Amino acid sequence: MRIGFIIFLLAAALQGASPLFSRGYTVIPEPRQVVLRDSDFSFGPRWRLEVGASGESELAIAELKEGLAERCHYDLHGAGRRAPVLRLAIVPKSVAIGAAIDGNKVVIAEQAYRIELSANRISITANAGAGLFYGVVTLIQLLSSHIGESRLPEGEIVDWPDLRQRQIYWDDAHHLDRMEEFKRAIRQCAFYKINGFLIKLEGHFQFRSAPALVEPQALSPGEYQELTDYGLRHYVQVIPYLDAPAHIAFILKHPEYATLREYPESNYELCVTNPDSYKLLFGMFDDLIAANRGVRYFYLSTDEAYYVGLANNSQCQEQLSAQKLGSVGKLLAEFVTKAAGHLRERGREVVFWGEYPLKPDDLPSLPRYIINGEVDRQADRKYKELGIRQMIYTSIEGEEKLFPDYFALPENKLLHRRRSAHNEVIDAFGKIAYDSSRQNSDLIGVVVAGWADMGLHPETFWLGYGTATSASWNPSADPRELMSSFYTLYFGPASIRMDRIYQLLSFQAQFWSDSWDTVESKARKPIFGNSFGVFNPPRPAKDQTLPLPPIPFTGDTSNWGSNNARRLELAAEFRAANDELTGLLLENIRRTTHNRYALEVFLAINALCRNNLEMIGRLGQINTHLTVASQAKEPPTAVRELDEALDLVEKIRLERNQVLRDSIATWTKAWLPRVEEANGRRFLHEVDDVKDHLPDRTVDMSYLVYRDIQLPMQPWAEKLADVRNHYAESHQLARREFRFRWADLK
Repeated sequence: MRIGFIIFLLAAALQGASPLFSRGYTVIPEPRQVVLRDSDFSFGPRWRLEVGASGESELAIAELKEGLAERCHYDLHGAGRRAPVLRLAIVPKSVAIGAAIDGNKVVIAEQAYRIELSANRISITANAGAGLFYGVVTLIQLLSSHIGESRLPEGEIVDWPDLRQRQIYWDDAHHLDRMEEFKRAIRQCAFYKINGFLIKLEGHFQFRSAPALVEPQALSPGEYQELTDYGLRHYVQVIPYLDAPAHIAFILKHPEYATLREYPESNYELCVTNPDSYKLLFGMFDDLIAANRGVRYFYLSTDEAYYVGLANNSQCQEQLSAQKLGSVGKLLAEFVTKAAGHLRERGREVVFWGEYPLKPDDLPSLPRYIINGEVDRQADRKYKELGIRQMIYTSIEGEEKLFPDYFALPENKLLHRRRSAHNEVIDAFGKIAYDSSRQNSDLIGVVVAGWADMGLHPETFWLGYGTATSASWNPSADPRELMSSFYTLYFGPASIRMDRIYQLLSFQAQFWSDSWDTVESKARKPIFGNSFGVFNPPRPAKDQTLPLPPIPFTGDTSNWGSNNARRLELAAEFRAANDELTGLLLENIRRTTHNRYALEVFLAINALCRNNLEMIGRLGQINTHLTVASQAKEPPTAVRELDEALDLVEKIRLERNQVLRDSIATWTKAWLPRVEEANGRRFLHEVDDVKDHLPDRTVDMSYLVYRDIQLPMQPWAEKLADVRNHYAESHQLARREFRFRWADLK
């Protein structure tokens, strides 16, 4: 796939820009057929809206009015026979579709539309309501392409999707967005013709059947239905996403459900042979479905169920059941059959993750109505043979911290070797557009995930969401052109150098991670196991640390400056880039007409990166002071240098606390506070026994500076203060009272 996609990019570069883009218009996804004439024309309030007789037009009309008000700041109030006309009409079978990989051409045709553009008449025609809605969205995007006056090209657009389902995964497992933010995200989905919004809430939903799981901040059933209805009004299905049997520490950490664990010592995975496991899950399924009326799908996330069929202990005897069935994969298939059957009885189409421990020989044990949410080159043909539909899964974020890898930091700017470099947009688009599953599977859609396991803000994902999903509408588009179009559509046509902003943020975040060393963690319990099996004994998790300068007069002769010269050099380089990024962000906050909040989030991320750079620089300064102190011939000089070092240690703490406070203020404009207690509920803080997700390490937002807090600065600073006072007293100089609380975030 990768070689073929590189060839495609080279071909796209030779072909040049698409017709609309070359004329200065930005549309995502890129329309399938575009024929333009040479002239453009103006569009504005003097135009008159005319609607064909159809009740299905209401949602498209509402979208038109909302889009014009939000993007163009006017409504259409033209009247009379001489006023130019914008006509919306649903005419069944009027728009013929072309090639589409999705086998259900009827559903594809329902989303098709035609736009005819001329100076006195615009006509948007569709076979059904969804197509008319998408035609209006395209018109709004065209009108959003220019500063000031609204311009449109003369010509014709005929458009339809390649796949019926274009879904994104929205991760609220470690935080809860405010209601207005959820609605804004749903509106963004509609704007990019994304029609599935998979939402992972975990304990952020008020389960009536399992109240012990409900966290301090949680959506009520009424709020969930409100979001569902809001999505349906924008042709976006808000789809429940619930993990099982693995990834459910949010359930199994509670004493009430400890007896359901597969292994008593691990809160990661459920025992699939325990009838009470199904009783719990079915109650949770029913709670979600009751608050999600009108939606077709449900995600039964069987993600990374590593240990199914392996347990043989006092509370779970899966091993014997797997042996009777013939394999651990068949035992997982049995679990899927039971869980999916319950959901199907309640009217849902069930999507699951068809992955390990399922193997091709296990697939006949699956129900045929299931949908596999991730294609698999080794098993695609088998799924198709069995009549099981599939979706292409890809992600635009994995384990990155602070910001996705939209651009890969050059190797010569790294301290440590990395396994591979990414450009998340290019990789994700290529997976959808050129995967072998397009020939070997019965495809119905895609799901693009923005995993927030490391606590990233969802605003960082939209570049990937908007561009990668568009490959499932028009796989022949150029992802680089789409990225450029995204900047204009998301931030407004007056925004400048957004590509540079995303590149610099990618680089800053990658260096933020790379600039520290990896060590075994002493701050959390060891890891129970991984995809290869259970660890015996459990293994330490990983943390990050920085070396602290040697304290003089203690016999430590290590050369910190020499050992960390490259770290200091790179930190200085990245400070200059950080300055450039700050300037670009501030300029664009002034210029942008849409989504300014995203730029505020980017500023906060940049500030966190800057704080790290300053800290590294200050450690270099501290080392210089300590080196001078150790070489000073006059005791007062040595004491003064030691005091300068202590002052810098306190300054590091204060600067860290300030940037954390500012970040929290920015994050909580969109998020409800992460707190231990609220609304009569308490949060049970216990980390996952298998997955080490950074936000799990803390109850509040301090995970943003977690590694700083874990740095052994407290004992180091106390030792430095003791050395300073001992040296001063031995030379008849005054003591210094040094009160220092490194972990104090005030």
